[in-house]
Amino acid sequence: MSEREQTKEYLKQVIQLSIPAVLAQISSIIMQYIDAAMVGSLGAAATAAIGLVSSTTWLFGGLCVSAATGFSVQVAQLIGAENQKEARSVLRQAILCTLLFGLTASFVGICISSHLPVWLGGAEEIRGNASRYFLIYACALPAAQMRHTAGSALQCSGDMKVPSRLNIMMCGLDVIFNSFLIFPTRQVSMADIRITVPGAGMGVTGAALGTALAEAVTAVLMLYAVCFRSKRLRLFSRQGKKPAGEKFRFQSKCLRTALRLALPMAFEHTVMCGAHIAETRIVAPLGTVSVAANSLSVTAESLCYMPGSGIGTAATTLVGQSIGAGKPERAKRYANLAVMLGAAVMTCTGGLMFLGAPLMFSILTPDAAIRELGVRVLRIEAFAEPLFAVSIVTAGALRGAGDTLIPSMINLASMWGVRITAASLLAPRLGLVGVWIAMCGELCVRGLLFLVRLLRGKWLEKKIA
Repeated sequence: MSEREQTKEYLKQVIQLSIPAVLAQISSIIMQYIDAAMVGSLGAAATAAIGLVSSTTWLFGGLCVSAATGFSVQVAQLIGAENQKEARSVLRQAILCTLLFGLTASFVGICISSHLPVWLGGAEEIRGNASRYFLIYACALPAAQMRHTAGSALQCSGDMKVPSRLNIMMCGLDVIFNSFLIFPTRQVSMADIRITVPGAGMGVTGAALGTALAEAVTAVLMLYAVCFRSKRLRLFSRQGKKPAGEKFRFQSKCLRTALRLALPMAFEHTVMCGAHIAETRIVAPLGTVSVAANSLSVTAESLCYMPGSGIGTAATTLVGQSIGAGKPERAKRYANLAVMLGAAVMTCTGGLMFLGAPLMFSILTPDAAIRELGVRVLRIEAFAEPLFAVSIVTAGALRGAGDTLIPSMINLASMWGVRITAASLLAPRLGLVGVWIAMCGELCVRGLLFLVRLLRGKWLEKKIA
């Protein structure tokens, strides 16, 4: 096979693995749009209540992803080395360890839920809803952790379709549950026929409950898929029997490796979300309209970067399996192709976001003041999307090679050294626009730093064992 043909084949594999993950990410964002529109119809205060605690939910969610990644990268490399028995052993340990972590995170979240809105400087009018929303979110963390653990294991084994389909299903369930829980019983007209739609009328609390129920259903199905249906990883036959000769036991090597991979990511998420919380503190004094516009702008922007996140997931799998198979040059080519694909896709989505910002906000909120401010800041962010793609996809590729420490340090330096510093200086002068100018500049700096890390190639020297 010629060099050109081989490149085409590698790119084809990147695209094939990326498509299910990208579709799942996009469906998740569509769900967030629908959720935001549902809550947005309740008024600016309801939107601001969820926006106030969103940075903290990202922190807890990121920690759950970190815990899962510590094991899933090992699964990818063991699958690449064709050691499926050891990969199943890692999965068994992953399920128990991450479940314990999810329960611990849930307990911490429940304990701080009543104090969190006060710590974040939220206005009195939104504190009650914000606290209840976060409390319910915290109760659902064990389910979210199991969904991440089982889903990432399936993806790293090369199965992108099942977790993607289940995540898309979760989005649909969330919308259905929310439609019943957020709004009161109401009359809906369809083709001159009036139908009574039952509802609980729980508002912001209903939005949290709807998401929690969707998480729980999806977690059960994801665990069933990996434990009973996965060709490479299933721990039990359909009759509930274990594979012959395989027993559960903790292995110190596996746990040490998981910690070594997960701790830098957990540190990164803590630092990054700490920065997001600091950013929330910067935005909160600007008023309810700014808090709501900031929250909805983040939701709107996510439609652009989630395709990059899906391509990054594919890069983790392909790079991890290539490293496990002892083929670092193939891993490097997969990484480079994935980064170029991600940058191309997000350049296009960034352009669409710039042009479609007014339409996005017309869907998300009926409030004219929030719409006007949101469109302004969203168009600023569009210019950062190509380099933002580089950072997202490169991080996924490096993760597959077991390189988690240096990316964490890059994010730390970029987020705190550039974004928070610039935002704190610009917000008093330019308001929310200044905060988003700082964000745009920081994402460009971060993308350049990750590009340097990718091209230097030292990440290929990493060993997970």
